Amino acid sequence: MRKIEERTKKMILIIAVVVFCIALIFGGIMIYGRYQMSKIPKLSFQEILEYTTKDNADAVITVGIVKDGQISYKVYGENGKELPAELHTYEIGSLTKTFTAALISKAIQEEKINIDCTIDNYLSLPKGNTYPTIEELLTHTSGYKGYYLESPMVSNFFNGRNDFYGVTKEMVSDKAGNLNMDKASYDFVYSNYGYAVLGLVLESVYETEYTSLLNDFAQNELCLTSTQISDKSGDLGKYWDWKDGDAYLSAGAVTSNIEDMLLYAQMQLENNSYFSDCHNSLKSINASTEMYKTMGIHMDEIGMSWIIDSKNNIIWHNGGTGNYNSYLGFNPETGTAVVVLSNLAPNYRVPATVLGVKLLLELDNEK
Repeated sequence: MRKIEERTKKMILIIAVVVFCIALIFGGIMIYGRYQMSKIPKLSFQEILEYTTKDNADAVITVGIVKDGQISYKVYGENGKELPAELHTYEIGSLTKTFTAALISKAIQEEKINIDCTIDNYLSLPKGNTYPTIEELLTHTSGYKGYYLESPMVSNFFNGRNDFYGVTKEMVSDKAGNLNMDKASYDFVYSNYGYAVLGLVLESVYETEYTSLLNDFAQNELCLTSTQISDKSGDLGKYWDWKDGDAYLSAGAVTSNIEDMLLYAQMQLENNSYFSDCHNSLKSINASTEMYKTMGIHMDEIGMSWIIDSKNNIIWHNGGTGNYNSYLGFNPETGTAVVVLSNLAPNYRVPATVLGVKLLLELDNEK
């Protein structure tokens, strides 16, 4: 009996030591990461790019600029070396939400949607609950969490798949029907789930699946011929799996290339009728973290999905998937825009958002 107790004590001690060592390692990594990030504000865009791609032979980062009415782009690889200016297909992640918001803006103009109406005006949901408005979903102030756990997410985790693969519209709709958002107002909480619900609203008012809505809008109305819901047909590989009709397509399933995204950026600057309302501030959110502020990134207000940096007069959005991250930002006063498309994971060294803001501020300071 004593031997068993001794073995148990030894096992507990070993586990405690292992846990402590793991915590120490992760703590060290976090401290080192913060130390490295603290250097970023003093570095130039080019220096940050070189650090981000250092000794990574797989890195392909495309950077585009709109300045003085002219569009240009460059492709960078390992150690910031310039590569041939070829077009590559990137997942743009949550930049998809800006397209979803533009479709909502279009529906408002067509009087199919009222921004102040609650979602039960468009979706068949149980009576008696309090539901968020369209505006609250657009501005991530609905009270909804980032996502809600559904059974496919468990198998996706173990299979290394996109978290949202196989989450159906019925799951999202049923969850919405069980949630009672009865507070007068909620703080800003970035919600992929909220944009999945907006996708359902669009499908309801147009009686068309979101994939068809998005592809038709992007390719036929906006003439962005290489922008679509992902079918994994791009050249860079490691694209997320999606099922036809997945509920979260409207939150982050679009793929595109730099030519299309620069044209899209130019449309923002030109106040295209679908986008001008999207840029107007709807809520003050003051959501900048200290790390973001250190990097020169500000989240002061929000329009229809677009984040507004009041300090630098930048309107922006970013995106990230498992193996890609992206950024689009523009200054309406100077007419300058920057797009960064990267085939590196969002948490790999320095993300596209930091690269994009750094370059945009450098360009504006040249004027």
